[in-house]
Amino acid sequence: MKKYTWFAIALLVICSNFLFAKDDEAEFKDLITKYYAAWNTMKASNAAPFYAQDPELVFFDIAPIKYNGFGEYQDGAQKNFFDIATSCKLTPNNDLKVTRRGDVAWTTLTFHLSAVLKQGGTMELDGRQTSIWEKRNGKWLIVHEHISAPQQ
Repeated sequence: MKKYTWFAIALLVICSNFLFAKDDEAEFKDLITKYYAAWNTMKASNAAPFYAQDPELVFFDIAPIKYNGFGEYQDGAQKNFFDIATSCKLTPNNDLKVTRRGDVAWTTLTFHLSAVLKQGGTMELDGRQTSIWEKRNGKWLIVHEHISAPQQ
């Protein structure tokens, strides 16, 4: 009887991990959709609810390479990109991968950026994104992000 009990427990653990992984994927797919919609408004402040606001957190972007705290990230993204563009569309690709360990998760995906600049010209860029999320008070927040693009 003992042997069957351990087998049932192992089976339950395996199945529950699979079910939680599917739930995590759906939850983060929804978060990523809303995250990209916020950035696509071209108002960096609209993305703020997705980020932890701790001033010591670090966020890496294409240019400039590093921001300290989301306040700096928000101001830099607005000034260095959105304020010089007339339109911008960030489109996540269909390659989201979610890994979760308790109240910490990381997501990876690739995306495409298409923008029209105020001084003329366009920008097309394929990039990659890794975000580290922490669940705080029942809400997932980005505590670190790394965005990069392959060298052209």
